[in-house]
Amino acid sequence: MTSTTAALGDRAALVTGASSGLGRHFALTLARAGAKVAIAARRAERLTALAEEIAAFDGRAVPIVMDVTDAASVRDGVAAAETELGPIAILVNNAGVVTIKPILEVSEADWDRVIDTDLKGAWMVAQETARHMVRLGHGGSIINIASLLGMVVGPGTVAYCAAKAAVLHLTRAMAVELARHQIRVNALCPGYFLSEMTESYLASPAGIEMVERIPQRRLGRLEDLDGPLLLLASDASAYMTGTTIIIDGGQGLVVA
Repeated sequence: MTSTTAALGDRAALVTGASSGLGRHFALTLARAGAKVAIAARRAERLTALAEEIAAFDGRAVPIVMDVTDAASVRDGVAAAETELGPIAILVNNAGVVTIKPILEVSEADWDRVIDTDLKGAWMVAQETARHMVRLGHGGSIINIASLLGMVVGPGTVAYCAAKAAVLHLTRAMAVELARHQIRVNALCPGYFLSEMTESYLASPAGIEMVERIPQRRLGRLEDLDGPLLLLASDASAYMTGTTIIIDGGQGLVVA
């Protein structure tokens, strides 16, 4: 971890969806690796608690209330992160929601909620952060958090599957255009990890049966994401862009 800490120690990172789940863990991981972290989400009290947890091991975190579906909130949040921490070198574009319903029961509001957060929100935050990187001329790393369900499909998650598949192609399109500005754009594609978003499904008979079909016969552990995250955040991945790293225990390799 020493070399990674040295690599990230003078860099500022922005993590969206940082109030819980994977986003919270990503923020902790980057902070432990020495990065200064702007932690963004809608739930201010959770962000404050996370900032205090990071401060307890001498890390630095700045809470930023941000709604990724609101363009003004995104602009203000990215600007605040830069003002507080300096040029943003790392973006972990993680904010996301899911609606679990059969396709014939999905309403327009259900669809819009997921697409607006998981796809439009990811695009707006990445675009605004990239604008700051280009303006300051320092380049950086954008890490979009997609999902195994962007590559394979699961029942009852039509909007989520569509959004995450689009995030993967958005990653590739951004990588091509931003490479000239020394901005790398890659994606992490997690399989099933226990979080607020997944806990009810994973506790159900269908979820338990699904886990048994994963080749490694277990859910992902949050620490399984640390190596891939730090690879993409650091200069260890200096010649990687437009890449998707899958962390799923082999689940996507087998027929359901």
